[in-house]
Amino acid sequence: MLFGNFKIPQPYNEPIKSYAPGSKERESLQKKYQELKQEKIEIPIVIDGKECHSQDIREVKCPHDHQHVLATFHHASTQDAQKAIDSCLEARKKWARTPFHHRASIFLKAAELIATKHRDLINAATMLGQSKTCYQAEIDAACEFIDFLRFNVKYAEQVYQDQPISSKGIWNCVEYRPLEGFILSITPFNFTAIAGNLCIAPAIMGNVVLWKPSPKSMFSSHFVMKILQEAGLPKGVINMLPADGAEFVQEVLKNRHLSGIHFTGSTHVFRSIWKAVGNNIDVYDNYPRIVGETGGKDFMFVHQSANTEAVATAIIRGAFEFQGQKCSAASRAYIPESMWPQLKDILTTEIPTIKVGDVGDFSNFMGAVIDDISYNKISSYIDRAKKAEDCEILVGGNCDNSKGYFVEPTVIVTKNAHYETMTQEIFGPVITIYIYADEKYEETLEICGSTSEYALTGGIFSSDIYAVQTAYENLRDSAGNFYINDKVTGAVVGQQPFGGSRGSGTNDKAGSYLNLVRWVSPRSIKQAFCPPTDYRYPFLGN
Repeated sequence: MLFGNFKIPQPYNEPIKSYAPGSKERESLQKKYQELKQEKIEIPIVIDGKECHSQDIREVKCPHDHQHVLATFHHASTQDAQKAIDSCLEARKKWARTPFHHRASIFLKAAELIATKHRDLINAATMLGQSKTCYQAEIDAACEFIDFLRFNVKYAEQVYQDQPISSKGIWNCVEYRPLEGFILSITPFNFTAIAGNLCIAPAIMGNVVLWKPSPKSMFSSHFVMKILQEAGLPKGVINMLPADGAEFVQEVLKNRHLSGIHFTGSTHVFRSIWKAVGNNIDVYDNYPRIVGETGGKDFMFVHQSANTEAVATAIIRGAFEFQGQKCSAASRAYIPESMWPQLKDILTTEIPTIKVGDVGDFSNFMGAVIDDISYNKISSYIDRAKKAEDCEILVGGNCDNSKGYFVEPTVIVTKNAHYETMTQEIFGPVITIYIYADEKYEETLEICGSTSEYALTGGIFSSDIYAVQTAYENLRDSAGNFYINDKVTGAVVGQQPFGGSRGSGTNDKAGSYLNLVRWVSPRSIKQAFCPPTDYRYPFLGN
């Protein structure tokens, strides 16, 4: 029972700390990094608020020092999944009926815990487990996760406040019920904030969640779960089951109580999940909601009027931050002939200055790619480009996995606009440049818009407003997030709702109310104050 119309505090984007030399935050984070690196922890399965263990124990290693074991984790089985589902369904009985302001307070508290007490912890864990630099970890694990927590509860309030009109003598309402059953959240290795958001967004709306984090990010995911528990999350609302492989997921997808899937990962896996849901459709009590953000082949299109230095900076930051392991990373660029000589000079001068190595050394701009599978995939693309007749390696191209999975920032120049590195997602620090004749601007825009199966991010660099308008129109369906004179990655919660279409996902826009409405089932309620007592209408009279 509510005795007041409680208002959620106005959210704001968490300020990003610089970690500049001599700063207190730099010293504090370096200390926490070393502390965590020396501790070898055990990561349990979490079901019904309890730590559970299995016989299948696996290791968590630093990508930039792959002989260093950070932790061991207990791998969940399909039997564990059934226990977690039972826990979810039991927890739903109370959680779905918990007043919104009480639910919201838990996630707002989690935001404050990360902003203050546990900022170094979540950042250091992300640096060690996912090889992010201090700044990349700060943007992701601290600031973006805090933003998701703060903004999502405000968006939930916005959803609840959307009510219908009422005619004379009646009162119409809409109740935004949580979905009936449980949500399966499948999260990726590359963003701690995304791992958190895919769990908390449905939970904020009163849903219960079975969370399958990526084994590649178990170190930070463990601390995310710990922080949510410290914030007061009731047992069973989110159950964390570390697991790898299709068998585990396919078993969960057969459960009749599945009500939704919140996914970020590869296009191939997402399509296999969608297919499995279709095959199991007769099993379910409801039609499961399927929300997914998948791959990208993100483009930078440059007009001859653009600022060359700005283009070079956008290429370097957009393609190489976090080793290009972002679904939004710049991975193909279209450059006009007239600009190429100057841009080439800048790239060949600046990129060799980029330091790659242990992210514990704050002078490094890049760390390692996540594991040997990723390393082998990226290096194979580079090796083929070295041998291709219509390609050249402009800069970079060297790989070394003797200590960590290190790949140099690499620029490929191609004469073939449809070469494989212009069309296929690599998920590494590799960008391919295609040089076009200035007078073929619109023709090349058409090539750009039709080259890829993806439509996640892209952008235009130009100081000519008519050129911008032309690109804006021609590339309308080619990117769910479109940038003008900026790098094509780094969407901010509350500012640029994130998501794409085509092979890039369902475009349900994380970081906006649009995502939250997917996790509710509206119920329309009409109350008549003075209902009629005679079935006869006036037109029936003589």
